[in-house]
Amino acid sequence: MQQNEEKQDLLDRRYMRMAFIWAENSYCKRRKVGALLVKDKMIISDGYNGTPSGFENVCEDENDMTKPYVLHAEANAISKVARSNNSSDGATLYVTSSPCIECAKLIIQAGISRVVFAENYRLSDGIDLLRRANIELVSVEIDK
Repeated sequence: MQQNEEKQDLLDRRYMRMAFIWAENSYCKRRKVGALLVKDKMIISDGYNGTPSGFENVCEDENDMTKPYVLHAEANAISKVARSNNSSDGATLYVTSSPCIECAKLIIQAGISRVVFAENYRLSDGIDLLRRANIELVSVEIDK
C-alpha cells in the first residue's frame, strides 16, 4: 500500500470509529446507526437513526417494529448539512451500516462522492445504486 493509501485507510478507520460512537446517541433499540459527513478532513455534519425533531424518542412500536417515520442516520446527516452553510458536494459519508436504497438516492442527490461503511445492511440495492452512480464505496472492518 502506498503512503497516501495507508494514510487514507487510517483516516477512514478513525472516522468510522467516531461514527460508531455517534450511533450510541440513537434511541432505537433494534439497531443503532451513526453517520458522519466529512469534507477536507472536517466533519461538516453528523447523524444517527431516530425520530424527527420534536417527536418522541421511541423508534419501535408496540410490536417492536421500526416506526415508518424513523429517519436513517444518513438522511439525518444530509438533512442537517442542508440547513447549514456547508456543502456536501464532494464529501465522504462514513456510516456504520451500508445505505438502503432511499438513503442511496439522497447520497447521490447530495453530491457525496465517497461512502465508507462497516456493516452490510440486509439489502444490497442501495450499494448497487451507488455503484451505478459511480460513487466510490469502501468497506472497512474496525475494532469497536
